Amino acid sequence: MLHLYTAKGTCGRATLIALEEAGADFDLTIVRFAEEQQKTEAFLAMNPHGRVPVLVTDQGVLTESPALLAYVAELYPDAGLMPTDPFGRAQVNSIMAYLCATVHPAHAHIRRGSRWADDPAAIAELTRKGPEVVEATIRTIEDKLTGDWLVGDRMTIADIYLFTVANWMEGDGIDIDTLPRIRDHRARIAARPATQRALAKEMPQ
Repeated sequence: MLHLYTAKGTCGRATLIALEEAGADFDLTIVRFAEEQQKTEAFLAMNPHGRVPVLVTDQGVLTESPALLAYVAELYPDAGLMPTDPFGRAQVNSIMAYLCATVHPAHAHIRRGSRWADDPAAIAELTRKGPEVVEATIRTIEDKLTGDWLVGDRMTIADIYLFTVANWMEGDGIDIDTLPRIRDHRARIAARPATQRALAKEMPQ
């Protein structure tokens, strides 16, 4: 049995959607950051970094969104969440790596500048500069998105990951209408039944 630990609005949403798309049987725990549940001894035993998502499997614990998404896609191949050809899979992995290593950190500089600086003026500058950097990094994806989906003619885990990141844009001070391809892509995934189920499960009980 799989057990996903995630938090509302975080990158863990992508794995939750992927599990729903795959029709997986899994348990879910919504970690409440406001209550600092990610800092408890039990949670830190799973992920010493105190971050989501965490996926507990029969073989052990997995962390980091690209790894979790790839695992779900491989565990449930009939869901078609990953291309079957090596080049297509590499394209998906390339996009996910970019979202994880470039776009997400740019977003984090706006929200959590204290990870990188102690001086209040430096933190303020990170917050000020952040939206410009996020917009520049996400526009690379906008330019790649020439069809309905990022890779091939069907949705993959790269699309699910982009959907999750794209939902941060307004909060980062970016007008989503300046990214019309991503805006429309986001709407396509938001309308999917699996996404609707995932978003409903994210809500605190």
